Parts: sequence; C-alpha cells; structure tokens
Amino acid sequence: MGSGKEEEKQSRCVRVHGPIIVGAGPSGLAASACLSEHGVPSLILEKSDCIASLWQIRTYDRLKLHLPKQFCELPLYGFPEDYPKYPTKQQFISYMESYASHFSIRPRFKQEVQTAYFDPSCELWKVQTKDFEYISRWLIVATGENAEPVIPEILGIERFRGRVVHTSVYKSGSDFRNQRVLVVGCGNSGMEVSLDLCRYNAKPHMVVRNTVHVLSREMFGLSTFGVAMALLKWLPLRLVDKLLLLVANFTLGKTEHLGLRRPKTGPIELKNATGKTPVLDVGALSQIRSGKIKVMEGVKEMTRNGAKFVDGKEKEFDSIIFATGYKSNVPSWLKSGDFFTPDGGMPKTPFPNGWNGGDGLYAVGFTRRGLLGTASDAVKIAEDIAQQWRTLKDKSNLCNTHGILRRSPWQKNNHLLKERERERNRC
Repeated sequence: MGSGKEEEKQSRCVRVHGPIIVGAGPSGLAASACLSEHGVPSLILEKSDCIASLWQIRTYDRLKLHLPKQFCELPLYGFPEDYPKYPTKQQFISYMESYASHFSIRPRFKQEVQTAYFDPSCELWKVQTKDFEYISRWLIVATGENAEPVIPEILGIERFRGRVVHTSVYKSGSDFRNQRVLVVGCGNSGMEVSLDLCRYNAKPHMVVRNTVHVLSREMFGLSTFGVAMALLKWLPLRLVDKLLLLVANFTLGKTEHLGLRRPKTGPIELKNATGKTPVLDVGALSQIRSGKIKVMEGVKEMTRNGAKFVDGKEKEFDSIIFATGYKSNVPSWLKSGDFFTPDGGMPKTPFPNGWNGGDGLYAVGFTRRGLLGTASDAVKIAEDIAQQWRTLKDKSNLCNTHGILRRSPWQKNNHLLKERERERNRC
C-alpha cells in the first residue's frame, strides 16, 4: 500500500491524451484549433485568468493592429467582414474570444508552469504547476516572444522620485496629463505612447538610443507591409528594402535631422535577422517635426528630479515610461533539451524550421514574423502531431484486434496506458 503522500501525489497527476500547450495567447489558440481540425485533443495551460492576456491586460487603450487584418488572421477562422482594415485592441480581443469559442477551446487558467522536463525513461513530458503535474507525449511552447517586460538598468533609477512604469501597465495619456514624461524607447510602442501623451497636453521626451527605421503605415493608399510581401514574391529582399526606403524618403522625408538615424541594413532584412521591427508611423513623426515630441539621446543617469543625457543635457521629469519591449521567459521553466537559447529563450533553428525541437517538443509564435509566422507554425505542428496520433491509433487498434496487450510507452490514447501507469506508479 502506498503512503498518504504518494496517494496525494497520484491524485494531483493529470494524464493528457494529446499535447500540452503552454500559453493561451494567439499562438496557443492557433495550435489547439489546428490540432482539433485533425481530431487531436489538447490541453492549454495559462498562468493568467483569461485568453490573450498580453492584449487584455498589458496593452494601451489606443492600440490598433499595425498590419491589415488579412495578415493577422489565425488559421481556419478569419476576422468578421465588418471589421475595419486595422482592428482596434478590443476588436482583436473579441476575435480571439470568438476563435476560442468556435473551436471549443477551454484553457485551464491560473496554471502557471513552474518546470517542464522530458523524462527519457518513459518518453513523456512532465509539466509542473503549483497544483498539478501534467503528463503528455507532446509539449507545445506557446508563450511567445513577448512573455515578460524588458526593463533596462539605468544608473540612479532608484533616486528618481517620480512615477516609473513599463508600457505593459500604461493605459492612457490621461494618467499623465500636463506632465513632463521621459519615454525610453523608440519602437512602435514608444512612438504611439508619445503620440498618445500629446493628446493630453503632456510633454513627451523620447529617448532614441539606437538606429531605427521609420516607414509609412501605408504608401499611396496601400499597406506598406502588404506591398512588401507582394514584391518579395518577385524581387530579391534587398531590392525590396531599397524600394521601401525610397518611398519612405519620398513620403516622410529624411529623418536623420530629427534624431532618427536609419540602420545600414534594410528594414525587412533587419527584421528577419534580429526581430527588430520597423516603426510604422501613425502620426508621431509629424509631432516630432512640430516639436511636441522631443527626441533625446541615451540616458547617462537618473537624478532625483529627472535625467542626465549622454550629450551633456539635463532635464527634469515627472514620470518615466519604459517602452522597451518584451522577452521570452522559456529558459525560466523549460528544463530539458537545448532547442531554445539559454539567454534569449528563442529557438536556435531559424524560421521556417524553428517549430520542431524533437522528442515531442514544439514551439509556436517564436518566428519574429508576427501572427503570420504563428499561423505557419501552428499548421505545421498540427500536421506533424496528427500523423503521429494516427500511427499510434492504428497500432492500438491492431493490438486490440489480435488481443495483444502491449504496454509500450507511446500508447497514450487508450485505457491500456492508464493501466500501465497505475502499475508502475509513475505519478
């Protein structure tokens, strides 16, 4: 007889007859939907209490999709026809909720994964949360590139007496009305937050530490991204980059004199190589030109009342907003294999082959290509697992037909595996 502790451990062990998916954002939902299309069940574990928590909890109110909706659809289920070209934050959340409802996706919420590892003795993945241990043949990592906020270290930040926040908690410029605000970061978030602050008579000063590509969101009435995708079907990448920059200089003008120096590498090539997204201007550039948004060089150190900059200037501020992006958190909980880089938490194998890590491990949403990359990964992962699922099912049926009780570790979709696991007390 087992002890009370052993019985309690067994009661907290959950057998999953399909893949375990970590993360209920767009990537996790897409993977689950594609699996269900093949008749493969799955279980999503989500640490928050809602789907698409990044969008629902960590985004500002004025956010819209930067790309036209046709480039942001998840597999098998498109946006409603009456949605605008660039859906709002709330419309995208509604789309995610409809997507989950359409495919009957019901994540287990408040299940933050503490550790996940591959047990070679039984060829199973074991995923530990505070409450349960989940066990499956397959593990799909869907926490994505934007799991945790990035907050850079700045000398003297602890001395600053004003408010310090990350864009993950920023909602509206109304909270900073009439304030002098230092915005650290000049990507799409930094630009849009600075623009939003202008609406409330704040005085944003945007720190530009590195080079940045600024492109028009549209060129001659067409989506810049859409034009680029169409041209890439016929022209070399670097030629497309040159055309994009030519149009940008024509429509937006030169940006160097505004303190926005362009990288030597083209926007698409840079995005593919580093994941650094070009800024798609929605109005911030005109505010920079008018002087309502001040462009500052890097911060040297913070003071009690403001900041000193590397060019020798010193200014006072009421608040600081870090628009410094997000990072993967995979290294903090995935304890098996070397598929992900230990520092950045990204697949070592680049797109389009960074979705399969072997031993039943998969990654979705790490392509640095937005929701288009997510959709591509989800389809491939579902097809790969479905093929294995059918093979295992055929083997199981064959064994049952001949009356053979085969207790091999890969038979995880029938009652024989449960009997085997009870006998060996794997839980």
